[in-house]
Amino acid sequence: MASTSGGAAGKPQRIPKVAKVKNKMPAPVQITAEQLLREAKERELEVLPPPPKQKISDEEELKEYQLRKRKEFEDNIRKNRGLIGNWLKYAQWEESQKELDRARSVYERAIDVEHRNITLWLKYSEMEMKNRQVNHARNVFDRAITILPRANQLWLKYVYMEEMLVNIAGCRQVFERWMEWEPEEQYWHQYVNFELRFKEIDRARTIYERFVMVHPTVQNWIKYARFEERHGFTASSRKVFERAVEFFGEDHMDEKLYVAFAKFEEHQKEHDRVRVIYKYALDRIPKQEAQDLFKSYTIHEKKYGDRAGIENVIVSKRKFQYEEEVKANPNNYDAWFDYLRLLESDGTVDQVHEVYERAIANVPPTPEKRFWRRYIYLWINYALYEELEAKDMERTRMVYKACLEVIPHKKFTFAKIWLLCAQFEVRQKNLGGARRVLGNAIGRCPKDKLFKGYIELELQLREFDRCRILYEKFLEFGPENCTSWIKFAELETILGDVERARAIYELAISQPKLDMPEMLWKSYIDFEIEQEEPQRVRELYGRLLERTQHVKVWISYAKFELSVAGDDMAARARKIFEQGNRSLRSCDEKEERLMLLEAWRDVEEEAGSAESLEKVNKLMPKRVKKRRKVQTEDGMDAGWEEYYDYIFPEDEANQPNLKLLAMAKRWKEQKERVEEEEEEGSTSGDDEDDDDDDEKQGGGERGAAGMLAMAKQWKKQRNADEIDISGSDEEGSEGGGDESRGKTTKQLRKQKDPDKDSSSEEETRERKKKGRAEREDSSDSSSSSSSEDEDRQKKGKRRKRASSSSSSSSSSSEEEDETERDKERRRRIEGRQDEDADTDISDDDD
Repeated sequence: MASTSGGAAGKPQRIPKVAKVKNKMPAPVQITAEQLLREAKERELEVLPPPPKQKISDEEELKEYQLRKRKEFEDNIRKNRGLIGNWLKYAQWEESQKELDRARSVYERAIDVEHRNITLWLKYSEMEMKNRQVNHARNVFDRAITILPRANQLWLKYVYMEEMLVNIAGCRQVFERWMEWEPEEQYWHQYVNFELRFKEIDRARTIYERFVMVHPTVQNWIKYARFEERHGFTASSRKVFERAVEFFGEDHMDEKLYVAFAKFEEHQKEHDRVRVIYKYALDRIPKQEAQDLFKSYTIHEKKYGDRAGIENVIVSKRKFQYEEEVKANPNNYDAWFDYLRLLESDGTVDQVHEVYERAIANVPPTPEKRFWRRYIYLWINYALYEELEAKDMERTRMVYKACLEVIPHKKFTFAKIWLLCAQFEVRQKNLGGARRVLGNAIGRCPKDKLFKGYIELELQLREFDRCRILYEKFLEFGPENCTSWIKFAELETILGDVERARAIYELAISQPKLDMPEMLWKSYIDFEIEQEEPQRVRELYGRLLERTQHVKVWISYAKFELSVAGDDMAARARKIFEQGNRSLRSCDEKEERLMLLEAWRDVEEEAGSAESLEKVNKLMPKRVKKRRKVQTEDGMDAGWEEYYDYIFPEDEANQPNLKLLAMAKRWKEQKERVEEEEEEGSTSGDDEDDDDDDEKQGGGERGAAGMLAMAKQWKKQRNADEIDISGSDEEGSEGGGDESRGKTTKQLRKQKDPDKDSSSEEETRERKKKGRAEREDSSDSSSSSSSEDEDRQKKGKRRKRASSSSSSSSSSSEEEDETERDKERRRRIEGRQDEDADTDISDDDD
């Protein structure tokens, strides 16, 4: 095709190049078809305006409109013949145009397509009924129920139409045709209700007769009987119940039928019949299926029966339940307890004896005490029942004896049984028998509870000599029992024998093994305090501190000294606190030492002076945060964890580290101060301020160089895993000094290798010499570098003062040169710091 432009008349048209997609990767944000449709819906991109309203003015326009609509409907049906909605719309439109013949034709065509569609038949019949075409509607319904006899909606619509037309015979005929197909229960009730609406009781009874045969359930028989009762036919209702009982027989008995039958007879005031019905049902229905029957029987007896009848019903019901439980599991002792409790409240003595004998015969299968704990209470309840209810003392004694024979005392025993047996003998005024029982118990199976019970019995009888003998036997059996020693000593104290009590305490604390020694020592000290023997108390505290250095012992000792009246009580307490502080220095638990100091501070606040309080405050530690490695049980590293440690001022082992940290902090503060003064000096022209800045800056750089050298040397010798300087506030000297570094090195080496021999000491001396030479070299290099820096700074200051009197342009250029020189000098200092990067000073400061 030729181009239309004049300048390119003879040239062929150029085809534009198609752009090539260089990046064929998927876009980061993908758009789905669903999203496109949703956006189109939200923006209403495809919404068409409604068509204009058309007014039909003459018949020709109407026919044209009808022709157009019929063509649209026919086209829709032609496109999708199986869509019933199109047929229904077409038929309804024809109906709206009063073209019933055409509407029927559409429905018939639709039925030819889908004759099993219930909605289609319903719409067809509704159209005929709406237009009062009753015969047409009957014809449609007859055809529909013939084709679809199980479509209950069609039947319901049909009978509803006939009933609305008051065509009772026709409606009954339709119901009869429907019942031949044996529909569900509710449609039978519809038929019955239809007959009842027209007072046809006999016809309704006939329907019920057919209904209970078609659907023979208990509920339907009950409805039939209630129908007869509701209409006053009592005899017929009773006859229906009797027929139902015969119909189901004994193989398919249901408690609901008998409950309904009994309630019917109850309404008729036939209580004897009710009892016969309940007993007949209870004798033949399994008990687990007759819960409601039992309940109804009980309620009836409560209403119309006497007391004996009511109790018999309840007791018999519960007896049966308990019998079923104990038969299912004979070792279910809780069920036996409930059963026996019921019989004890409402039963004869012989029945109770029989059930108790059956219960105690179920001995636990294994000789383990945990299985016997519930079982043994059967024997206890048996003995108590015989003593308190039956009043048979000989039988009670026999029960206790039989119980003690059943228990395997070689494996375990129950002290409760022995004590109850002895208390029973005491109540029978048989002290000899009670002592024999307890003596036999202690001889066969001694236990703490038996000794305590025997001693308590003798104390009540005021037999103190027997109590002493029992305590001696008790302590021979269990010498580690501190409670027994304390009770024995308290007995002697009550009897007024102080020396004997003191001897018991002395013998108790000399035992090699005790279960609660702290309680024993406390009781002994309290005993001496009550006897007002402060010197003995001090001796006891001294002996106790020889065995343990627990912080609570020191605090208690100091408080005791404070409680003893005297002018020097505060001094004595202070002395105890000082001794405790010195002894706890070697303790790993720093919290205990802190507790001691806090208690000391509280005492000083109450009874001390300001100077003593200040002294204690100086001893208080500082809390710092540290890190340490965490290892698993397998020895693997699990990372680091933070913890708080306490650093005491008087702890000499921590002094070098604290001094080094304080020096590092001081160096950092001094460096910051020098930088601030340099900034101030650049704006001022005073000569004296410049000299001071030179001195401070030189001193700071000297301190920095010395600090770096010392940190490098200390880095080589330290063996600590971690350290944190965030909470340290100690002050140190500016230069650090060789003396402090030497002390730090010595202490670190002592902590690392405390047991080296003479050969290792010679190696240590050689390493000291080498370290000293390295420190001298580092100090010489640092001093030379610091002196060079001082010369440069002085020259820069002189040039600055000289340039201060020149013009503004020259002064600005000099200031720029001076700034460049300062930056160069700082870079050189930072370069030296990078060379000594082995030190962790910067990391610790952060």
